[in-house]
Amino acid sequence: MKTVTSRKKVLVLTSTFPRWVGDKEPPFVFELCRRLDGQFDVLVLAPHADGAKCSESMAGIDVVRFRYFFARWERLAYQGGILANLKRSRWCYLLLPFFFISQLAALWRILRHQRIDAIHAHWIIPQGLTVAIVGLLIKNMPPWICTSHGGDLLGLNGWLLNRIKRWVIRSSSLLTVVSKAVADCALSLGAKTEQLRTISMGVDTRERFSPSTTSVCSDNELLFVGRLVEKKGVTYLLDAMPEIIRQCPGVHLSVVGNGPEENALKQQADRLGIAHAVTFLGSLNNSEIPELYRRATVFVAPSIVTVQGDQEGLGLVLVEALACECPVVASDLLAIRDVVVHEDTGFLVPQKSPEAIVSAVVTLLAKPELRRQLAIKGRDHVIRNFDWSIVASRYAALIGKLVEQ
Repeated sequence: MKTVTSRKKVLVLTSTFPRWVGDKEPPFVFELCRRLDGQFDVLVLAPHADGAKCSESMAGIDVVRFRYFFARWERLAYQGGILANLKRSRWCYLLLPFFFISQLAALWRILRHQRIDAIHAHWIIPQGLTVAIVGLLIKNMPPWICTSHGGDLLGLNGWLLNRIKRWVIRSSSLLTVVSKAVADCALSLGAKTEQLRTISMGVDTRERFSPSTTSVCSDNELLFVGRLVEKKGVTYLLDAMPEIIRQCPGVHLSVVGNGPEENALKQQADRLGIAHAVTFLGSLNNSEIPELYRRATVFVAPSIVTVQGDQEGLGLVLVEALACECPVVASDLLAIRDVVVHEDTGFLVPQKSPEAIVSAVVTLLAKPELRRQLAIKGRDHVIRNFDWSIVASRYAALIGKLVEQ
């Protein structure tokens, strides 16, 4: 653990965080904490998982993981996130009260025994709700920021859930969202303009997500990276593949990620007769992803809005691909427009349209100079708007103002 310092202490609540070194979990909360740790003392409160330590220091960040059930059955968080796990197994619903009460108790203990100057809760539900409730129970509650990554605002709907979201938003000192689309949703739920900030998560454009000087880019390699869930729209990309293969013989698609739709998508590839041209790579270590972006000819993100309203909050994989100068084709969703500017940093196509995917992909495969132009502009756009140095400085400024008030 760290020695005592005069720096302000920030407590970060999150349900997505590396469980151990080299974990495949999305690292964006960890990366933000790592960069804030240079200006604040950062303490992370995250759920425990089988095989993880209850407390440790990761890259200088103190991490406490709260237990909420027997270790082997702590399966509500991670592996795709809480929403995905609830959809995958009804058993996980039984874990919800244990998770929530344990998180609340862990937060209570920390606030009672440590000096915390500010709190940063990632996701309105459940972390934001936990902080809001504790704020009713404790005196001298620290100011707190709630960050919505999109799924909580866009994917959790219904009368009760909307009431909860409204209350949490009102209770927070500041609300940050990752895209303009999520900001619009927050405003519709009662967020005040002066309370709301749009700050995306970031990527490391200098060391990790950068063009390669040694890798040879393929001329016919398509790439998808993401969870294999409905809102990612991979089924529409597979529907487009037969025609893409007909017009561009030798083209190949690599699908990185796992999820509840994996078996159905593999069966679809067999049914369409394209299994020879599609490779499902499963979940890979985060360190392996940048090289795939560098080698790919085109990155495709065929995301959709589901019947339940679930959709992308931003589309961080698009940011990663552009940072590596990989041309992108993406669905024309409000959140994705923050990343992809049509025919400037990539191609936008109507959602759920295999025909549109075919047209955009075939065009890019046939025009290497156009790919190069889009790639250069795309990386420049990412450096100016999504580099971690910019994102972290915005969060540091917000937290700094909060703790000085």
